[in-house]
Amino acid sequence: MSGEARIDKWLWAARIFKTRTIAAAACKKGQVSMGGVQLKASRMIKAGDVVSVRKPPVTYSFRVLQPIEKRVGARLLHEVMENVTPPEQYELLEMSKISGFVDRAKGTGRPTKKDRRSLDGFQSEVPEFFGDFDFDFEDDEMP
Repeated sequence: MSGEARIDKWLWAARIFKTRTIAAAACKKGQVSMGGVQLKASRMIKAGDVVSVRKPPVTYSFRVLQPIEKRVGARLLHEVMENVTPPEQYELLEMSKISGFVDRAKGTGRPTKKDRRSLDGFQSEVPEFFGDFDFDFEDDEMP
């Protein structure tokens, strides 16, 4: 086993991305970084490096334990990488799940039926301000 691996191959082998093409595209978009520096897909990594992967709204951090280029089973991931993502990032993920459609990013598509029903329910809760008043204009005299 060599001491280095390409970052796109490692991200795929460590099951962070489903395909190597998606991993390379994430590198190209600037979603993969190490020490605050964006990485190209061809960048070589070694054991001990901490790689950050931005999958909005969360930025995950992984410590490389083995720089592999062959995909491994899910049971062996603890030998390949260590998840060092701060707990605040997972809180962000929970908050985004709770908020749901409210913070929908532009271009993510139309609201689902469930989202629309929630919106309709929210809009129907608006109080009627002028329905309780009875105006009597006939008694008033015009000057």
